[in-house]
Amino acid sequence: MLFDRGVVVSYKTIRRWCDKFGAGFAHRIKASRRKPGATWHLDVVFVTLRGEPWLLWRAVDQHGVELDILLQKRRDKTAAKRFFKRVLAACPEVPGKIVTDQLRATRLRKRRSPNWLIHVRHVFVKASARVNNRAENSHQPTRERERRMRGFRLPERTQAFLSNFGPIRQHFALKRHRLPASRYRQQLALRFAAWHRFTVPTQNPSTAL
Repeated sequence: MLFDRGVVVSYKTIRRWCDKFGAGFAHRIKASRRKPGATWHLDVVFVTLRGEPWLLWRAVDQHGVELDILLQKRRDKTAAKRFFKRVLAACPEVPGKIVTDQLRATRLRKRRSPNWLIHVRHVFVKASARVNNRAENSHQPTRERERRMRGFRLPERTQAFLSNFGPIRQHFALKRHRLPASRYRQQLALRFAAWHRFTVPTQNPSTAL
């Protein structure tokens, strides 16, 4: 249809557009969000990139808001420290409690822990206890997107895509089943108004180039 109207578009146009503006949109959304809750939930899930297993580390607060993600090859203490450092850089507010499963890599000894982590209450739970459901449920949109995209390919592109996908998806992910129709439409209108502010650079072709 575009070709019939004289518009020539590469099949990579959308990907290039996302690469150029996605990170900026995600950053503006994160900056506009309320402060993270005092309880953080951490979980690790396997993803397959061209047949190789990788580990996706994810942290969310008690409200289910994604704090940060990091794709890594290993699941050791070095990887855990790297992820904790990344999360703290994105969320300067130190949590009061961190909830994780019984993964040994997250059990950093105090002498090896960052200074801010020493005074944080660390809770380890069994998978069957369902206490860490906040983090485990946050993997579902990633799994759905993985199926739609028929799997991920390169680690760098997967990291970049998921880092932008999470905040942008959550910006529009209202709990519709908990809101009356009028309230839902009102909240959605506010979200779209904020989205228009975030995407101002792309609304003027002369400034978007």
